[in-house]
Amino acid sequence: MKKYGLFLVLLAGVSWGAIGVFVKALNSCGMDAMQIVEAKTITAICAIGLIILIRDKRMFQFQLKHIWTFCGAGIAGVVLSNQLYYVTIRETSLSVAAVLLYTSPIFIMLFSAILFHEKITSIKVISLAMALAGCMMVSGIFEESAVLSFQGMAIGLCSGLGYGLFTIFSRYGINYGYPSLTIQFYSFVIAAIVGAFFTDFSQIREAMETDCIPVILATLGAGLLSTTIPCLAYTAGMRHMDNGKASIMVSVDPVVAILIGIVFYNEKPSVISALGMVLSIAAIVLINTDQREITKQP
Repeated sequence: MKKYGLFLVLLAGVSWGAIGVFVKALNSCGMDAMQIVEAKTITAICAIGLIILIRDKRMFQFQLKHIWTFCGAGIAGVVLSNQLYYVTIRETSLSVAAVLLYTSPIFIMLFSAILFHEKITSIKVISLAMALAGCMMVSGIFEESAVLSFQGMAIGLCSGLGYGLFTIFSRYGINYGYPSLTIQFYSFVIAAIVGAFFTDFSQIREAMETDCIPVILATLGAGLLSTTIPCLAYTAGMRHMDNGKASIMVSVDPVVAILIGIVFYNEKPSVISALGMVLSIAAIVLINTDQREITKQP
């Protein structure tokens, strides 16, 4: 079962890393960030809801006292992290925003130690440092004149915090006994409701009227392949490992994004980016040598 969990988390990272293909397609059709987030979230709700209807309708059931776990994952982990990420891009640059977003494993490790009594081992710390350094190298932050400001840095760190809280709140849902499908369905429902207040639906309608089939295909790709599958796989994989390890392993997605750029867009990575990819993969290999994985019930 341990290898099954490793496969699921790596699958989540690979699937998340592929989202750039669909985002570029939707951007070219006139949709911006928040419209894409809302469209893929609604697509994921429909897909997961259909799976639950087919498999077991009882997975729609939950105790009202646990709704805070879904609210936390949906609002902080989806809406807030995305909103803050895009604000960080405006305040700084894409590479800086990406690096700050991927500080999430730091928050996950700290919160998990406090809330779930997970051990912070030396291997975890080294693996985390390697993964973060690899992300910085892959992002290209060392190859451009980085635009930094206190406000941008603070907002970017908050985006990483929000991104990390998706894991923390999902862990509570797991510990309360909810299936991955239930956790993700209600997290996305809440995210879609809150996200609707930040979404310009007229932009989505205009994109559909202009390029209907490309928009539908790209939205399905983003919603199914890069949202539904990775979120379900990640939550399911978390059942077989602790939060800290899962958060480090899933950091493979920047590597996947670079590889997709090479294969589909003829992008040529620099030597630093290539070294960053190697470092990120080495971090995943190293974290799997740590056998001390304990996640206690809250």
